[in-house]
Amino acid sequence: MFSLLLNALGNALCVTANVGSGMWTAAAVNLHAAIGLDVGLLLFIVGLINALTNQLLIRRVDLPRFGGELIFVLCFSYLIDVFIAGLTWLGLPHLPWLIRALLSIVGVSTFCVAISIYQRANIFMHPNDDTTNILRFMYLKGNATASQLIDFVPPILIMTVTFFITHQVQAVNIGTIYSLFMNGVLISTADRLVFPRLVHNFKLNHYPS
Repeated sequence: MFSLLLNALGNALCVTANVGSGMWTAAAVNLHAAIGLDVGLLLFIVGLINALTNQLLIRRVDLPRFGGELIFVLCFSYLIDVFIAGLTWLGLPHLPWLIRALLSIVGVSTFCVAISIYQRANIFMHPNDDTTNILRFMYLKGNATASQLIDFVPPILIMTVTFFITHQVQAVNIGTIYSLFMNGVLISTADRLVFPRLVHNFKLNHYPS
């Protein structure tokens, strides 16, 4: 629950600072600009698609995993809207650019720490982060950076399509570049430094080869 709140807060910081968001959040912001649906709703839809994808990646039906991911993304999409409203009310979007840029970097770092915590706990997590966890341990020999980079391909494609609709790219800036290159590094670092006694309990032998 702590990491869920931390993740939503970090993403909300990025969105309201408007100096670049994480790749999937940026994709949702650009989809919002293209089709008008609420960012929180779009994040839920993306999460649902991720949850279904995970069932394919683990090569078996795991209903508890699917249900837990849906509950997580439902809470996450609601909380991010709440945090965005609160941070906007506090005037964060009107702060000087440099302060907003720093807050965006803090936001990315914050949600990376959150990802590290709930990936290690492996009770329930955001479906997108479960995707990277599955890629990392089932397909990429534990390489967090590689799994994050592969996971960035779909949001890049989404933003490419929305660009042809709106002729602009939103929520892509310093924070996005920082996220693109640092997500995997930050998660791996948090694995070692934040609650270091909390270790990954992802078991490969739970899944058929």
